[in-house]
Amino acid sequence: MSDDIHRWSARVLAGRVAARDVSAVEVADHLCRRVALLEPRLNAFADFDSALPLAIARDVDRRLAAGESLPLAGVPFTVKDNLWLGGRPATFGSRLFADFVAPRDSWCVARLRALGAVPLGVTNCSEFACKGITATPLHGETKNPWDLARTPGGSSGGAVAAVASGLGPLALATDAGGSTRRPAAHTGLVGMKPTLGRVPNPWGFDDPNHLLSVIGQIGRDVEDVALMLDLLTAWEPADPLSSPAFAVADAMAQLKAPLPTHPGLRLAWSPQLGCGLAVDSDVLATLERAIERLRSAGWNIVDSDPVWPDEAREYPLIALQQAGLAQLFGAEWRRAPERFDPDIGAQIEIGLTLSGPRIAETLRLRERFHASFTALFDANDALLCPVSPVEAWPLGQLGPAVIGGLPAGPRGHAAFTPLFNYGSVPAVSLPCGSGRYGLPVGLQIAGPRFADARVLQLAWHAEQVLGHAAESPLMRL
Repeated sequence: MSDDIHRWSARVLAGRVAARDVSAVEVADHLCRRVALLEPRLNAFADFDSALPLAIARDVDRRLAAGESLPLAGVPFTVKDNLWLGGRPATFGSRLFADFVAPRDSWCVARLRALGAVPLGVTNCSEFACKGITATPLHGETKNPWDLARTPGGSSGGAVAAVASGLGPLALATDAGGSTRRPAAHTGLVGMKPTLGRVPNPWGFDDPNHLLSVIGQIGRDVEDVALMLDLLTAWEPADPLSSPAFAVADAMAQLKAPLPTHPGLRLAWSPQLGCGLAVDSDVLATLERAIERLRSAGWNIVDSDPVWPDEAREYPLIALQQAGLAQLFGAEWRRAPERFDPDIGAQIEIGLTLSGPRIAETLRLRERFHASFTALFDANDALLCPVSPVEAWPLGQLGPAVIGGLPAGPRGHAAFTPLFNYGSVPAVSLPCGSGRYGLPVGLQIAGPRFADARVLQLAWHAEQVLGHAAESPLMRL
């Protein structure tokens, strides 16, 4: 058996298992041994028991022997702790759910398992997936495989820590304001936020951000992520956000098609996203080098800022999250605040003060963001901008205190991603180089609603120009 199975893409791995070159059990055993080696350093998992992936892998081998066609045969994947892996602990990163066991798989977990993929375990996320780092009173703090003294970001920090260190080629995550894209950027991975509703999520935990949150896909290259998204794309009437528009998967069919030639697609480059957002100089220089390489390859990229409502700033719709947290958990917070992450408690306190008219005003603002995106994509085929304005920062901090030489608030590091959730549009984080500390930097590519295939096509072609990301130090162990 090869000793570098953990380096194989999901595509290669599925093909090798389906061809019986290697068994699903051998793959699962290799990955379980890597978890045992690396988990004490990373703290990526909220729940891991090697018996589960080995048992499921045995069943995959049985299904293959019986003649089933499994497009993800034996491919290990991880499940974020705000999703459900049936029969296993699902804690939402919170002491409130410390003893909860998932009664069933989340829809996305069930779909991947039906296609032959093997769940490796449940990865850490911040409490209720509402914080930009991955640190909880219940599970502790997850480390970045590139530098164990730094955060991988959040809330999908466990998901990216696993993939970037070779603990499965794919991860299921969520993204309500950047929780898939930013951690992917901080760990040299590809992270996709699809159009709202493209991947069904009809059952599971009540989500404080249910009008903004999507199921995200994380992998080490664009093609794996596109394949994963296609296999998760579906029309599911049980999910009120789903639509018949998602009945046909289209990302892989378009992925490698040539881009239109001159003048080609019009792509807007906006380094401050039209909001005057601060960016560290080294991160900006890395991104600008990537843009110039794409221009040299013939891409039609123009400097152009979106025009937003006046209220656009770091996190202009954060009131929806705060109100959602207060509605779901406010009573328990008042009864037993010691059970909560204090940072989440502070959000709940704000949420408890918000009035009905204030929430209605925020929902109206969301409609205005939708209008801004409509105008943006009437004039441009896609938008390019930073994913995060900083490299990963040291553990124990909510975010860098200074960004671009200016004082930064606790969400300054997250300012470039939530607007795309407000517009329900697809956006992907693509590795494009590194900053002054040698840590990964991500380029964000976004397009109109339902244009997920075009966004991934652009990302794949950009990957051919910019190259694949380097491996993290832990990947090489």
